[in-house]
Amino acid sequence: MLPEVRTWLRRRTSCVTDWPLRDLVAAKGRTTVSVVLPARDERETVGEIVTVIRRELGGLVDEIVVIDSRSTDDTALVAARAGATVHAQDEILPRLKPLDGKGEALWKSLAVTSGDVLVFADADIRKFRPSLVFGLLGPILADPTVVYAKACYDRPLNGSSNGGGRVTELVARPLINLHWPRLAGFVQPLAGEYAGRRSALERVPFLTGYGVELGLLIDLLELAGLDAFAQVDLGSREHAPQSTEALGGMASQIMLAAWSRLERQGKIETCHAPSLRLAQFRRAGDGHEVMLTDIGIAERPPMITMAA
Repeated sequence: MLPEVRTWLRRRTSCVTDWPLRDLVAAKGRTTVSVVLPARDERETVGEIVTVIRRELGGLVDEIVVIDSRSTDDTALVAARAGATVHAQDEILPRLKPLDGKGEALWKSLAVTSGDVLVFADADIRKFRPSLVFGLLGPILADPTVVYAKACYDRPLNGSSNGGGRVTELVARPLINLHWPRLAGFVQPLAGEYAGRRSALERVPFLTGYGVELGLLIDLLELAGLDAFAQVDLGSREHAPQSTEALGGMASQIMLAAWSRLERQGKIETCHAPSLRLAQFRRAGDGHEVMLTDIGIAERPPMITMAA
């Protein structure tokens, strides 16, 4: 690990207990805070998350916005009844051709929120705690030079206290250490919980698929430098685990995100375009059934470049 990263780890890593809620409310001043929850078919969890934030963080959070990503259930209704402002993803900036993926929802949230600081959290979190929000705000509200704070935590899975994060350990962490060693200090580089200043988030592009978290780290590093980052230990996070097949698609999009940034930064010269189809197999009778998945990702430009 680079000496610079070791220094950053000591200086910019904190614990949620370092940021008492009452101190953050006092430090907030005139800074406005928006919480964004991208959600697709999350009726079982989104209502509780919105309720907890409204009940526990009313003095800290100014708005809660759910971006409904084409849910087939009543996610939008549940979120609205709990008190969130709900926007359908495809109805935001309707002049643009709709794109798919989590990154699209996050990028479009910049157009319908007003906060100086945005906190992004996944809508599938079980046993949601308010510290998942206010912990991330600590470094940003306490230090104006911090523009982006990312969560780290244990990932319980199948009885193991830290069995989750398989894509991180098998794909993202090796890529980061190989090509962006200044980012190697992030414990959970793919964490879906992070906070950022609007002034920075509006100046970087957003990848539309599961590569959005890796893309933001790389692009914000280039924009603001390592010392503008912080990470906060939030304890543990439990969410609905995905199948191995689904993780294969996620891993593919993260590799495509890395490919795009390596090419853009001149770190590789490509002789061909990568395939955008993932072939996987499932047992069917006496043989195997081929499953083909579109893993292509797109990119939205910095929001600040969009004409009003």
